[in-house]
Amino acid sequence: MSSSHKAPLMRIARRDSISIPQGWFIRLAGLALALAVSAVVIYAIVKLNPLNVYGAMFDGNFGTEKRFWITMRDMVMLLCVGIGLAPAFKMRFWNIGGEGQILIGGIATAAVMIYLGNTLPTWLLLLVSFAVSCGAGAMWGLIPAAFKARFGTNETLFTLMMNYVAIQLTSFFVATWENPFGSNTVGIINQQTKAGWFPALFGQQYMLNIVIVLALVVMMYIYLRFSKQGYEISVVGESERTARYIGIHVKSVIKRTMMLSGAICGLAGFIAVAGSSHTISTSTAGGIGFTAIIVAWLAKFNTFTMILIAMLLVFLEKGSIQIASQYNLNDFASKMITGIILFFILGSEFFINYRLVFRGGKEAN
Repeated sequence: MSSSHKAPLMRIARRDSISIPQGWFIRLAGLALALAVSAVVIYAIVKLNPLNVYGAMFDGNFGTEKRFWITMRDMVMLLCVGIGLAPAFKMRFWNIGGEGQILIGGIATAAVMIYLGNTLPTWLLLLVSFAVSCGAGAMWGLIPAAFKARFGTNETLFTLMMNYVAIQLTSFFVATWENPFGSNTVGIINQQTKAGWFPALFGQQYMLNIVIVLALVVMMYIYLRFSKQGYEISVVGESERTARYIGIHVKSVIKRTMMLSGAICGLAGFIAVAGSSHTISTSTAGGIGFTAIIVAWLAKFNTFTMILIAMLLVFLEKGSIQIASQYNLNDFASKMITGIILFFILGSEFFINYRLVFRGGKEAN
């Protein structure tokens, strides 16, 4: 008695490769489909013209000059942390501690501004704040890396728990530096003298923020793609056994890379305090450390692609706030649109990495 096995009607096969134009076509198709589905949901739930809603989202980001620069400020902040997470993630070291590293860098910057604000000129104050914030972030990143290298600890849990330690440290220093006394806030640091504040560049308050982060985009791209250290990060991420076989000191790479990751996240704290809010609080990081994980991962650690991802996420966030305010909607309705768009954007990455094979279709090469 013979039996035959019929192939499934449809199955999923991993793509061996995909061209850059094809990848971007899939992403754009996903975005277009997301907008179409969102339009249906908008009309079905709140009976609004979807084009007007999308226009309101655009207006919330770019409707005035002030809104434009605030959008740029928030975008480069998110981008900076994404750049910081990229080398660690490429090494398959799951650094979930960006939030804490931002806070540690912010604490270091605030300390320099408070204690040295009346003794150093602003340019030197900025250089010291830059160095101290990067150093503090690097040391904060080194701690989980050292435990991972020495004891094989779980870096995801370790870096996550260190976020809570950083939050408590921030609360301690806020209580220490509170101004006025009893307010439980630091207030605006050096409000009269503006010592340690980023100076306006080309007449724009946040231009220096943008220049610093765009410089980081270029430097990190070169570092990861063309440097010896970037090559070592890639090899360790692919296989620690292979890395050891070809003579790479894996423990040193882990420590060095996490110090770099922490330093850049600490730099983000410097930008947040000296270049934006001019104060420190437990909300200084504002969840950016977690959102930046999406930025780094979707961009596949390409820092230039991160610019587009960071811009999209900030656009959606500010757009949802605008439509909630303009049309008197609750947060759930506006964030539903954001969720739908993100779902399709994330889904497009699936079809970039995998393809559907129907019965009788050929295997991927």
